[in-house]
Amino acid sequence: MSWHPQYRSSKFRHVFGKPASKENCYDSVPITRSVHDNHFCAVNPHFIAVVTECAGGGAFLVIPLHQTGKLDPHFPKVCGHRGNVLDVKWNPFDDFQIASCSEDTTIKIWDIPKQLLSKNLTVFKKELVGHSRRVGLLEWHPTAADILFSSGYDYKVMVWNLDTKECVIMRPVRTIDCHQDVILSMSFNTNGSLLATTCKDRKIRILDPRVGTVLKEANYKGHRANKVLFLGNLKKLLSTGTSRWNNRQMALWDQDDLSVPLIEEDLDGSSGVLFPFYDVDTNMLYVGDGNIRYYEVSSEKPHLNYLSEYRSYHPQKGIGVMPKRGLDVSSCEIFRFYKLITTKSLIEPVSMIVPRRSESYQEDIYPSTAGAQPSMTAQEWLSGMNRGPLLVSLRPGSELLTPRPQPPGRPLSNSMAPASPRSPDLMGKLAPEGGRRLFSLLEEKVPRRAAEHRLEEKKAWLTNGFDVFECPPPKTENELLQMFYRQQEEIRRLRELLTQREVQAKQLELEIKNLQMGSGRF
Repeated sequence: MSWHPQYRSSKFRHVFGKPASKENCYDSVPITRSVHDNHFCAVNPHFIAVVTECAGGGAFLVIPLHQTGKLDPHFPKVCGHRGNVLDVKWNPFDDFQIASCSEDTTIKIWDIPKQLLSKNLTVFKKELVGHSRRVGLLEWHPTAADILFSSGYDYKVMVWNLDTKECVIMRPVRTIDCHQDVILSMSFNTNGSLLATTCKDRKIRILDPRVGTVLKEANYKGHRANKVLFLGNLKKLLSTGTSRWNNRQMALWDQDDLSVPLIEEDLDGSSGVLFPFYDVDTNMLYVGDGNIRYYEVSSEKPHLNYLSEYRSYHPQKGIGVMPKRGLDVSSCEIFRFYKLITTKSLIEPVSMIVPRRSESYQEDIYPSTAGAQPSMTAQEWLSGMNRGPLLVSLRPGSELLTPRPQPPGRPLSNSMAPASPRSPDLMGKLAPEGGRRLFSLLEEKVPRRAAEHRLEEKKAWLTNGFDVFECPPPKTENELLQMFYRQQEEIRRLRELLTQREVQAKQLELEIKNLQMGSGRF
C-alpha cells in the first residue's frame, strides 16, 4: 500500500507577518508594567489607546493612529482614576468613545475629542459604580448599542445600560454571580446571545448574559483554561491554558458539549499567557504571545489546520487588534496586531498579508464584515431580541466608515456614487455596435472615472480619518518631522494613483484600437 500525503488547498497558505518599519512604529511610549495578564491596548481606525505608567492614580494614552514616531514625553493623558487602569475598550459603534476600568472599583466612559488632545483629559462622560473590588475586564456587546459588561475581583459580572441621562450609574441592569473565583476572560458569540467565561477555578462556562444562568460548564481536569474565545458561527469554542504537565496548550470545544474537548494540542513549555484572536470573515485563528501562530479553522476534521508562525525576538506586554474596517485592503492586509514591547517602550504594528500580484480589490479575501452601526438598541436587547451584526463591504468608497457626522465647515461629499468596476465582457458589449456605440459608452465612462478620481483624491486627503489640511501647524521639531513623513506618504500614494491611471489609460487605448480593428474587418 502506498502512502499519499494529503495536500490541503487554501488561499491563506502563504499568509505572512510584516512588522512595520521603525518610522511607522510608536516609540518612547511609557507602557504599563502591571503584572496582570491583559491586552492593555485597544485600537480603532482613528486612535490607539495604551495603558501607561502614571504616578498618583491611573491613566492611559490616546494616540492618533497617524502620529507615529517618537512620542512627546509631555503627551496628554486620559486620567481620572484613583487606581491603576487595568483594561480599556473602544466602543465598537463610536470610534470616539472609550471605556476604562481600574483598581479603584469604578468604570469610566470617556468622549475623545476629534482634534488632538492639548491637555490631560480628566472629565469623563459617565461613571459606573457597582463593584466592591477592582475591575479587571471590560467587553462591549457586539450588536446592541450602549451595553457594556464588566468583571471584577468580587467574582461578579455586571451588565450596564449606558442609554441613560445619569452621569453616575450606581446599579447595573444585571449582576451575574455564578463564579467561585476571579474571572480571567470573557467572549461573546456573533450575535451576543451567549457569553463564555474562564475562571481561576479553571472552568469554562457558557452563560445567558441577560438572565445570568449557566447553560454549560466544563469540568475537564486535563486542561486548565486561561482564555476562551467563541469561533464565530461554527458553534465551537477555543481555549488557551496549560496541561497537567504545565505545557502551554490550546483546546477546541463543542459549544453544546463541554465534557471533553474535541482537540487538545500542546504548544510549548513557556510560561506566558497565550492570547487567542479569531477572524470570523476568513476563519483564521491567531494565537500569540511574543510569536504569533496562525491556523485555519474548519467545521470538519481536523478542525485546526496549522498555517505558519510569525516570530519575534522581543517579548510583549500586551497586544491590540485593529477592526477589519481599518485595514489596508490595497496591500491585501487581512489582520493587524499592535504589540506592546515594554523593554523598548515601543508599539509595533504587525500586518498579516496575503501575497497577491494584482493591485485591484480582492473580493475573495474580503467578504462582508461587521460595520460600525449597531443592529439594535439596548432596550431591544434587554427585552430578549437577538440580531446579528450589520454587514458592510470593505471595498474602497462603498461606505463612509466614520460614525459621527463631519463638521459643517468641511463635510465629506456623499453625493457621488462609487464607480462600478469595469465589466470583464466590455469588448463583447462594444463590438456589435461599432464606433458610435463605442464613443457613447466611453462618454459614459469618463464622468464615472472622473467621479472615482475625485473620490480617491478626497480619500487621499484623509489620513486615518483626519484631514491633513485641518491639522494644526507643528510646534516642535518632532511634530515637524512627523508632518514631513506624512507628506512623504501622501506623495507616495499620489504617485501610485497616477501610475494606476496611466495603466488604465493604456488599457483603454488598447480596447479602442482592438475594437476599431474588429469593426474594420467587417
